[in-house]
This record gives sequence, structure tokens and C-alpha cells, in this order.
Amino acid sequence: MTETTQTQPVHPHGPDDPHEAHEAQRPRSPEFRAAAEALRGLRQDLFHDAFAYRPLPRKPASERRLRKGKAGKREYAAWSRHAVVGAAGALAMFIAWVDDQDGVLGLLTGLLALIPVLLTLVRPVGAFWLSLAATTVTAVVGTSYGDWPWLPSSFAAHLIVLTVVAIRTRPRTAAWMWLLTAAYGFVAETLFHGGQYASNSAPMLVFSALLLLAVTVWHIRRQAEEEVTAQQTVTAHERSRRTLLEERTTIARELHDVVAHHMSVVAIQAEAAPYRVENPPPELEKAFVTIRENAVAALTELRRVLGVVRAEDYEVPDAPQPTLAELEGLLANVRETGLDVEKTVTGAVRELPQGVELSAYRIVQEALSNTLRHAPGASARVEIGYVLGGLGLRIVNDAPPNPTLIKPSPGAGHGVTGMRERVTMLNGEMTAEPTPAGGYEVTVFLPVPATSESGT
Repeated sequence: MTETTQTQPVHPHGPDDPHEAHEAQRPRSPEFRAAAEALRGLRQDLFHDAFAYRPLPRKPASERRLRKGKAGKREYAAWSRHAVVGAAGALAMFIAWVDDQDGVLGLLTGLLALIPVLLTLVRPVGAFWLSLAATTVTAVVGTSYGDWPWLPSSFAAHLIVLTVVAIRTRPRTAAWMWLLTAAYGFVAETLFHGGQYASNSAPMLVFSALLLLAVTVWHIRRQAEEEVTAQQTVTAHERSRRTLLEERTTIARELHDVVAHHMSVVAIQAEAAPYRVENPPPELEKAFVTIRENAVAALTELRRVLGVVRAEDYEVPDAPQPTLAELEGLLANVRETGLDVEKTVTGAVRELPQGVELSAYRIVQEALSNTLRHAPGASARVEIGYVLGGLGLRIVNDAPPNPTLIKPSPGAGHGVTGMRERVTMLNGEMTAEPTPAGGYEVTVFLPVPATSESGT
């Protein structure tokens, strides 16, 4: 048995012809690229997975107008879009039945009008192709004369199919469907048009163009609204985040001042302590020196770390940070603005850690400021409860007496965010919600460890 060897044909110009390489690498013209892109879009929109299963989802709960009604009505509202498409298909079927009085033939043409419309609910692109095919069959077997190539039932069904598919897809698909509809009408008139028929391709193209244009405008507007909503959501998130960072910066500044004050006192007392004792032992002097050095080092480190949160124009306050002991001055200033505010204190009044006192003061201050802005003319009550294990606060205001005459100042909720951040920093609990009477209530509990209370 002999072996035969096959030789590959040799290209006359060699395997690596520079001319062919130049032709392959030559850039295509813009017109060629545009045409290729258009054909690619046509294949993707109307040919690729044309009969893919894409059921129309139920109407979202956020879009149901009857969402506050009974459960049965809400369920019906969820299927309202399906019902509208079914009613439109039934209308096209009724037109076919009226146009063809023959019972069997009228039923056949009616089904040919109904099925493509119903198919838009599950296979939208396939429904378009089926509508063109059903139009052809209806034109062949139908008994109506004077219209070509769309009989009355096919005319209505195809318009419905174009509209529903355009709504369920995108504007580019709507444009391709309109062009293919125009091509179908041109081919039908050219090849199969007889003298006894009157062409109705022009009315079909005009009506379909108007419907598809309206759907395209709706698509563009809906997309713009979604983009605006998304941008507003991102903006609100960023605003809330920025507010949170600003509030944390303010808290860090205040705590820096509080802790720095205490560390300075510790350093000074440690330095002065040996001079208050006559002939102190060397071990005691060395201990006080170590305390002072550690206090100064801690103060330096604190200023280095927390000092970065200060703004360039921030000045350290000359006076200590406010506490609950200075709350009367705050209430007096608030009363001068016209706010009727009452103060109630329960429990054994005692000195708390300065961080707790400062946060409690700022929370009351912010709550009363919110009352002035959002409930002008209303009265407020401040309740302070010294309980075992912490401090309780309750700031509540009544509803504004004349909301129509005096408009409340709009706000973005930054005050509540700041109060909540202070409470979270101290591992406390807080609720802020409207009252049944139309006012607003802020309730806070700030825990204080027993060791802190006994040491104050």
C-alpha cells in the first residue's frame, strides 16, 4: 500500500503577501462601519433569540394606584397591563369577525389577529415576526376586498403588536420594526398587488410612525427620570455622608478640647504635688515625674492625632465646653426667641463625665433648634432624668399652632443625624419620631459606668 502525499497549493504571491496584509489592515470608511454596526444591531434586536421567553412581569407594587385598597384589588392591579393587551387582542379579533361574516373563516382570521397580540406578553420579538406572517395568511384567505396588504383585522393587530413590542424593548428595536414593516409593504405591493386592491401601506406607516414616536418619547422620558432619581439618591447619600463626617469632626474637636483640658490638669498637678509634701521620698518624686511625663506625652500625641480634624480657621475656645449646669442659660436664650419651653429634672443631680455632659447639652440644644425651625410657635418640654446607670433625656414639642400662617423652615435631617452620632459614640440609645398629637419627640439614654459615677 503506497502513501500519497498531498502538497498545499502555493499562493502566487507567497504566504505573506504585503499587498494582502495592507488590504486587511486598511481602515474601513465611516460609512462602512456605520452600516456594519447597523446590521449588527438589526441582528441583535430582531434575529438573535427572536423567540426567547421574556414574560411581561407583573406591575410593581410601587406603581399600583390601588395599593392601599383591598388585597383582591391589589392583585387585579398587578395584572392590569396583561389585561390591557388581552383587551386589545380581543378588539382585533372582533374586527376580523365583523369583516369576515363566514363563521369558520372569521374565526380563523380572528385567531390570526389575536395570537400575535397575546404572544407579545411572553415572546415580544417573535410576536412581530408572527404578525407579519399572520398578515400574509390573512390577506390570502380573507374575504375582504379593497385593502392590501393589511386587512382591517391585520391592520389593527399589527399596530398593537408594534406598540407593545416597542414598549417592552428599546427605541432602536422600534425603528427596525418600522423599517421592516415598510419593506414588507413595499414587497407585497410590488409582487402581489393586483388592480382590484387599494394599497394601505402608507396609512400603516403613518400610524405606526406616530405610535412608535410616542413610545420612543416615553422611553426617553422614563430613562431621564430614572437617571435623575438615581442621581438624587447618590446626592442624598453623599450629603448624608458629608453631614455625618462633619458632625464627627465637630465631636472630635469638642472631645479634643475636653480631654486636652483634663490631661493638662493632670500634668500640672503631678508637677506641683512634690512641693506640697515636706521632704517627699525619692520614690514619690520619681512617680510624680513619671506621671507628668506620661501626661505630657499623651497630651502631645492627642494634639497630633486629633488636631488634624480642626479647620484652619478653628480657634480653641477660651471657656470650657458647656455642661448640663449651663442648661438654664441655653433655655433662657431660647425663650427670648419666643419658644415656650419647660424644664423638668428628676433623680439625684450629680456630676457626670464631661463627655456625657457635653453630648447631653448639645443634644438638647439641637432638639430645641429643630423645634424653632420646624414647629414655629409650638411649646416644648425638656425632661432630664438622673437614673441608675446613666442619664435620660426627653425633648418633646407640640404641634405648631398655625402651620398655614407660619411656614416651618425646611430641613435635611442633619440635626437628627448629629444627635444620633453623639449617642452612638457613647453607646447609648435614641429614638426620634413624630407624636400622635402632631409634634415631635426625641428620647435619649446615655449610659454612665458605675466607676465613672463614683469617680466624679
